[in-house]
Amino acid sequence: MCGIVAYIGHQQAYPVLIKGLQRLEYRGYDSAGVALLTPQTDILVYKQKGKVRDLQEAVKNQPTKSFIGIGHTRWATHGEPNDVNAHPHTSGNGELVIIHNGIIENYQPLRTALIREGHSFESETDTEILIHLIEEIQNKEAVSIAEAVRLALSRVVGAYAIVVLDKKEPNTVVAARKGSPLVLGIGKNELFLASDASPIIEYTKNVVYINDEEIVILHPNGEFAIKSIDNEEQTPFIQYLDMEIDSIEKGGFPHYMLKEIHQQPTTIADAMRGRLNVQQGIITLGGVVEYENRFKNATRLTIIACGTSWIAGLIGEYLFEDLARIPTEVEYASEFRYRNPIINNQDVIIAISQSGETADTLAALELSKEKDALTYGICNVVGSSIARATHAGSYIHAGPEIGVASTKAFTGQVTLLTLMALQLANKRGTISNTYYFQLLRELEQIPEKIKQVLAAEAKIKQIAELWKDCPNALYLGRGYNYPVALEGALKLKEISYIHAEGYPAAEMKHGPIALIDENMPVVIIATNDSTRDKVISNIQEVKARKGKILAIIKENDHDIAALADHFIEIPDTAEPLSPLLSVVPLQLLAYHIAVFRGCNIDQPRNLAKSVTVE
Repeated sequence: MCGIVAYIGHQQAYPVLIKGLQRLEYRGYDSAGVALLTPQTDILVYKQKGKVRDLQEAVKNQPTKSFIGIGHTRWATHGEPNDVNAHPHTSGNGELVIIHNGIIENYQPLRTALIREGHSFESETDTEILIHLIEEIQNKEAVSIAEAVRLALSRVVGAYAIVVLDKKEPNTVVAARKGSPLVLGIGKNELFLASDASPIIEYTKNVVYINDEEIVILHPNGEFAIKSIDNEEQTPFIQYLDMEIDSIEKGGFPHYMLKEIHQQPTTIADAMRGRLNVQQGIITLGGVVEYENRFKNATRLTIIACGTSWIAGLIGEYLFEDLARIPTEVEYASEFRYRNPIINNQDVIIAISQSGETADTLAALELSKEKDALTYGICNVVGSSIARATHAGSYIHAGPEIGVASTKAFTGQVTLLTLMALQLANKRGTISNTYYFQLLRELEQIPEKIKQVLAAEAKIKQIAELWKDCPNALYLGRGYNYPVALEGALKLKEISYIHAEGYPAAEMKHGPIALIDENMPVVIIATNDSTRDKVISNIQEVKARKGKILAIIKENDHDIAALADHFIEIPDTAEPLSPLLSVVPLQLLAYHIAVFRGCNIDQPRNLAKSVTVE
């Protein structure tokens, strides 16, 4: 959830760290801080509650000359956001400093034991306990900082990505990870560490993704070594980073979220590129081909995910059952792992995560692998933990998604699930050739049709201005568009802080209808021919109670348009593909309402992009 960055080399460290923190701020923005190891072997620590810009202002007139440093931007877990709880944290003797992403679960017994040894603590964080533990080991064992870190981590329960400096070893940076991401960037006579690649790509495209329970030791002139927590030397696998600096800039848009909404025609096309051949009627997802028999003969598919990825998985359930006729369940990863689920070697577990680092999803995957299920990952971030933990999988190729509220990653996930369902349906013979080719042709047209939806942004903005002050909103959908109702409501909650709920339209009568009055906006996704008459009945029920209706409809559906207070048209497409179009106006609606309300679009309160703690 937090963002960490570190540098050792020939450049001034502070500018590198600040720029890196700005690029990682979507991972946490409660507070920020840096620690610099000066040429005089002093450690300078600067930290500040608030954004990275607040840290910059606080440091403006302070000394920063250093070629080694670490930085951190925080999403609070232990301890409220304030200057004291901000990272970095120092040891009792002031000679060690640490930054940390994750949670130390056994911090309380460690804290109690350290207090007995004479340690005292300034903050409420679990991280401070860890740096005092490293100090205590150094005091008793007289070992190097790398060995002290290794011994300390052997006593730690929880998740971590850490970076540690020791003024007694001024030419060494020590880092380690377990359950939280860490990337090593290899430059020319310089090295970088970060939670993801975004702070690194400006300087180098050669990276090593650090594995769980590995410790990396960095020295000047680009020298480094990687060891396991059992002290065994590891051979690094250096990868080339296929990412451009432009992909993490706003590109002229006022917010990353708006840029990412408008990127969807391109990102959906990228998700299909090389995988969909309409003329030959071929879909090729390498991971599915590799395990084709396991997929074809699976007794059940189970999709595990969290948040927006879980909603994408719900659309996947409709797709797999409707098209491929495979029983499918969708589980919140956080619940799946704790309810003693029934898993066997005939199951296929599909894990969906934009970041590929979601802690609950990773834990659920490990449980599934223990039961000999086939695991398949759908991720966006290359080299992420889920991509490496699963037997097979596919990247959505959406490019970096910086906005905390997911947009292009969601439609990328749905595109991948659609391709998977169609590939399996064709292999299993569960849909006719005529319908199969129709869906392929229409799927290929989705990017152009999204451009048509985006062209209605001015109209959506007008509706947003009318609804910006509503305290609540209700989203209704049926069939494939019920999950879209959930996603539309989630987007509104996330970035505008308006209470919103998504429901199957038929469930409105079982409770939510009690809330409807002239002040309640109701968004109804009414694009499915199979349930059209039922949805019209739902609209009439809302109108009878004076609710205000925004209908998402197909082009030229004059009947529903006449019933609604407002309507937004989307191009006609086959029902299984409709979520890829109907979700886009809801993304724009949430965005513009949040703008009118003066909210922080890309960094909504209390949220972080990558949930790497349970």
